[in-house]
Amino acid sequence: MAKFTDHLGRPVVAVTGIGIVTSLGVGKKDNWDALTSGKSGIHPITRFPTDCLNTRISGTVDFLDSSSKGATALTYELAETAAREAIGEANLPSTDFGGPLFLAAPPVELDWADRFKLYTAGHDGPVTARVLEVARGLNSEDIFETTQFGTIADRLSDEFGATGMPITLSTACASGATAIQLGVEAIRRGEADRAISIGADGSVTAEALIRFSLLSALSTQNDFPEKASKPFSRDRDGFVIAEGAAALVLESLESALARGARVLGILRGCGERADDFHRTRSKPDGSPAIAAVRAALSDAGLSESQIGYVNAHGTSTPENDKMEHLSLSTVFGENIRNIPVSSNKSMIGHTLSAAGAVEAAFSLLTMREGIIPPTINYDNPDPAIELDVVPNVKRSADVSSVLSNSFGFGGQNACLVLTREPV
Repeated sequence: MAKFTDHLGRPVVAVTGIGIVTSLGVGKKDNWDALTSGKSGIHPITRFPTDCLNTRISGTVDFLDSSSKGATALTYELAETAAREAIGEANLPSTDFGGPLFLAAPPVELDWADRFKLYTAGHDGPVTARVLEVARGLNSEDIFETTQFGTIADRLSDEFGATGMPITLSTACASGATAIQLGVEAIRRGEADRAISIGADGSVTAEALIRFSLLSALSTQNDFPEKASKPFSRDRDGFVIAEGAAALVLESLESALARGARVLGILRGCGERADDFHRTRSKPDGSPAIAAVRAALSDAGLSESQIGYVNAHGTSTPENDKMEHLSLSTVFGENIRNIPVSSNKSMIGHTLSAAGAVEAAFSLLTMREGIIPPTINYDNPDPAIELDVVPNVKRSADVSSVLSNSFGFGGQNACLVLTREPV
């Protein structure tokens, strides 16, 4: 039996490495400095023409080598960059990690550069026939590999020396949290002493903006990009799509201490519940989100009174923010007014598949640094949402436990409970 176990007799899961990339920069330091300063990474889109789009702003990551090479290439570089930082901080071999890899990534489709390779002029017959004719003559695996859902995880596993078959998952906006949950469960089951969980998303394209616009999900406040994401404010009008990645090295506490690793925090509990109400909308009574929060607390063995901070999903969409407030006020009761609840998305936007991992990473830094990042752009409070959102300015606080929420399209709800110490 493991020497360090939780209230259910399972191995305690520690975090020994963190890596982050967002539109605010590369690495924990640049991101944390910007986040706690209330700096926004949201800006006008320059990667592709936006003249005919309703939304012309985003939190794209425009400073990596692959930023202009398509979603697959960028998602890989984001994941690789975050993972390398996390593994380095954990002081583990960069080419012999020795544990399984779990990757949250966006659904894969042909990048436009590849489409143009396939769709060429000068051929007779239907488009499908022309595409097949060109494809047969390419004699290259490049397009095939970039459109396979598991390709990114396979490459990462080879690069870092992960063990077993790498897992790629996509559970909408809960994906990053789900990747962490899978890593936690692998260690709890005794299948591995360590795992690396990554959430990465570099899929901001014109098509993505059009699709989300058709769902009326995006902010159209283009004139002042840095002001567009305003979670829990009365004048919120939608989320701002963004890119980013975060990676966590997870280890059993016993293994981490045995090798002298620095413990950065504990993954104490995970909760998930499905919502079958609608493909995009949350159930009006918030019951699946409520159940997910309660499941995470139960898994952690903590009561509502033991949570010191909530890293909110906080998308800035009218309905989601309302639903999250309903779920929190139901679980925590009147005391929710006394618990800080802030949204990183006010500054970095919604990083979609990466969001749950990015916000878990920031939650760990909140406990380590004793600073709660603010919810910026909170100038017009919504009287129907009574929360302490840490408005506009960071706050020093002794935080020892965090609830991090991820509520995704299609009813994917995942919550994590993180603590500073094992008990």
